[in-house]
Amino acid sequence: MFGFESALVLSAVMGTLLLAGFVKGISGMGMQVVAMGVLSVVMPPAQAAAILVVPSTVTNLWQLFTGPAFGALVRRLWAMMVAICVGTWLGFGALAGSNAKLAAFILGAVLVLYALLGLVKVRFRVPPEKEWWLSPVIGFVTGLLTGATGVFAIPAVPYLNALGLGKDELVQSLGLSFTISTLALSLALFIQGAFGMQVAGASLLALLPAMLGMLAGEWMRVRVSEQGFRQLFLVGLLLLGAYTVIKNLPGHP
Repeated sequence: MFGFESALVLSAVMGTLLLAGFVKGISGMGMQVVAMGVLSVVMPPAQAAAILVVPSTVTNLWQLFTGPAFGALVRRLWAMMVAICVGTWLGFGALAGSNAKLAAFILGAVLVLYALLGLVKVRFRVPPEKEWWLSPVIGFVTGLLTGATGVFAIPAVPYLNALGLGKDELVQSLGLSFTISTLALSLALFIQGAFGMQVAGASLLALLPAMLGMLAGEWMRVRVSEQGFRQLFLVGLLLLGAYTVIKNLPGHP
């Protein structure tokens, strides 16, 4: 059902995963955002999300277990992680079936929001006494958007940035959030029959360019201005999101 017999589609998938892995390697995030944004132009979002299961899982686990504070972060963020799962499963309906056009529209809007927040450098701070109720709320909204779009950056990334974590803890907390989001979305895709053996094989194949891109990005990180690259990345993401929104407006062919 994914048309992998088409050399054009296969080339698009491999090229996109190479680019998305490079972005993650150089900036520490953004692989899912880039891959979903580009692939949704050539295929329904549910198909794109299914292809990304293996690359996302492996790269996010890598990021999660290379940090110093796994146990402490789990104890601190467990309610957010549970809420991500619940929200993902409730929001998944928009990603599948006849809602594909709506899902693509929402995805474009999320890409635009993500890019704008990064470009204007919005900074939030969350007082520790508010975490107990705000964490599950943020997790639930993140889950809804994950289920609807396949992208799990908003509002989790700005929220985790607002907790005042150290650099290594922040990277690891992002890995934790991304891993839980990926696993929750993967389960929903599997239950809906969107992640069968054929798709699993394609997803495994997509791991190779994702890892090559990630390694290349890590190599490039020390040789270029990360801030300059990130600005260029966000502008490109803004344009891609705007195009996706316009393409999927109600009444647009």
